[in-house]
Amino acid sequence: MSAITTAGPDEQADDAAPPLPRRRRTLRKALISLGVLGLVLALLAGGSLWFLTERYAGNITRVSDVFHGLEDGSRPAPATPAQEASAEPATFLLVGSDTRATADDGVATGGRSDAIMIARFSADREHAQLVSIPRDSWVDIPGHGRDKINAAYALGGPTLLIQTVEQLTGVRIDHYVAIDFQGIVQVTDDLGGVDVVVAATTSNGPYSFPAGVNHLDGDEARWYLGQRYGLPGGDFDRVRRQQQYLQALFGQLFSSDTFSDPGRMDAALRAVTSAVAVDEGLGNGDMLSLAYSLRGLNPENVDFFTAPVLGTGMEGPASVVYLDDVTCERMWTYLQNDSLSQNAAEFADQALPDVPR
Repeated sequence: MSAITTAGPDEQADDAAPPLPRRRRTLRKALISLGVLGLVLALLAGGSLWFLTERYAGNITRVSDVFHGLEDGSRPAPATPAQEASAEPATFLLVGSDTRATADDGVATGGRSDAIMIARFSADREHAQLVSIPRDSWVDIPGHGRDKINAAYALGGPTLLIQTVEQLTGVRIDHYVAIDFQGIVQVTDDLGGVDVVVAATTSNGPYSFPAGVNHLDGDEARWYLGQRYGLPGGDFDRVRRQQQYLQALFGQLFSSDTFSDPGRMDAALRAVTSAVAVDEGLGNGDMLSLAYSLRGLNPENVDFFTAPVLGTGMEGPASVVYLDDVTCERMWTYLQNDSLSQNAAEFADQALPDVPR
């Protein structure tokens, strides 16, 4: 193993139905998969139950046997809220990839995940957190020794990745969500483009992204999101851009311009839901119930973090990320007792900045 390179702070997201969420100019904290799933859930809670269920929730692919083979006795216990609440915390493992096979099968054959995140809806249903685990994190993979965490995705699909994340964090995963970034990018064109703020001028492929506001179409968004080299934080900044893109996309989706154009709205929602797959244990009724329980959740109460990182280094020919075990353990403990939102200030260095690089 080579010497560890310390990671700086910049390198750490039955007739009357419930009403639609209020329009917001921007979403302060946008989450890669939380954004996608939250959109579907909010829509299910907002209109004709049958129509929305069939047209949008029914458009979401189900992934079978995600938890098959995981012995309950060897898995972490469900999260136990530090404070009494009327509901149980809900924990999702979100996996993003830029290959279409992901959203169809839950894992791309021989592929590795581009984003791995734990999303938590707190028991009070008024707070949510999302913790991104860097895809190059050097961890123990059950039955395969130490490797990058995204190797678990390639070696054993969603099941092995869930097992790896649960072993790493001690946090029990309730549901699995796979997101196809290519499908999500299509939504950009359906919405007529989205605006993102760029901190410093960069370029990737055929496009240059000058500092300031950039209006991106679908192809520009694909290159913007795919940039890794030339950014100070490399993969860390790439993940932040993905989160920023979702912030802009959903801000546009919930804008009055989109709501006033039913055709545009429908095309965008169909594109979003076709790019998402969830485990078969999460039925349409479950999504509706969760959506209604989250009606009091405001964007200001959604926190996004990257798992604490000690530094980077080499394992053989591979460049890897070393997690900060001590700080991670504190974060995992807060997830286990559902108190991360109350202790978010302890992880300011790991929080998503307002404008990524």
